[in-house]
Amino acid sequence: MTLTSTLESTPAADGYRMPGEFEPHSGCWMAWPERLDNWRLGAEPAQLAFAAVAEAINVSEPVAMVASPAQVERCRTLLSPSIEIVELATDDAWMRDIGPTFLTSADGGPLRGVDWRFNAWGGLYEPFEQDDAAAAAVLAAQGADRSADR
Repeated sequence: MTLTSTLESTPAADGYRMPGEFEPHSGCWMAWPERLDNWRLGAEPAQLAFAAVAEAINVSEPVAMVASPAQVERCRTLLSPSIEIVELATDDAWMRDIGPTFLTSADGGPLRGVDWRFNAWGGLYEPFEQDDAAAAAVLAAQGADRSADR
């Protein structure tokens, strides 16, 4: 995974904006559940549910699933080969909260994202350092420059 540039300028100053949830996009990132203190029955029901959601999304757009090194093989057994698995450890499984916000530009500029600070909703769980690092890792895997809220 190659780190991409961390930009000093603001997205708005460079002509970027956050698209609406209703706007077309080119893919979906998800994180694989595994925390035994958070998911019942060894996380198996959650994994089956996340796999079903990933498969449903994958019908209409590409899906990338991040999974810890310990879970990559389990993840692979439950997902279609067309779903990309990215080895990345996280502390929890809510990519909407720990991942980047992807941005678009009117002139079709290169993909860019915002790496927000993540503090587990004010420290509701520990540890959360891997979750805080997830956005930068996703942007690097995607080859997108990052604007950091740090």
